[in-house]
Amino acid sequence: MRHGLSGRKLNRTSAHRKALFANLAQALIEHEQITTTLPKAKDLRPIVEKLITLGKKKTLAARRQAISQIRSEELAAKLLGPLADRYKKRNGGYVRIIKAGFRYGDSAPMAVVELVDRDQAAKGAKDIERLASQPQVLEEPKA
Repeated sequence: MRHGLSGRKLNRTSAHRKALFANLAQALIEHEQITTTLPKAKDLRPIVEKLITLGKKKTLAARRQAISQIRSEELAAKLLGPLADRYKKRNGGYVRIIKAGFRYGDSAPMAVVELVDRDQAAKGAKDIERLASQPQVLEEPKA
């Protein structure tokens, strides 16, 4: 019998699934909007909502628990700082899932997952910073 077993297997081992959702949660907290398949998005929602609720506590124990789940001190600071302040008066419902058609290669149903009242500038900002901080190597054209 299947009593009390929730969530999809997604054709992965339990460790792979745990790592997948940790990475998706990291990306969503960092960029505040991501695109993924619909089943992954539906399973990601409760994970991120519990993390945001945890961040609203702003205790040391909550910070340590968030770091253990999303594996990033920088993102845990964002979770307990700006995100906790933004959702201080909201009692849940922090994540929105919007269906986004079907993927070209395999017709998998796609979805856009975003935080409600998200910061428009957060999407891709870290990627731009990383590219700007890398030294540019210019090679001379060979004759």
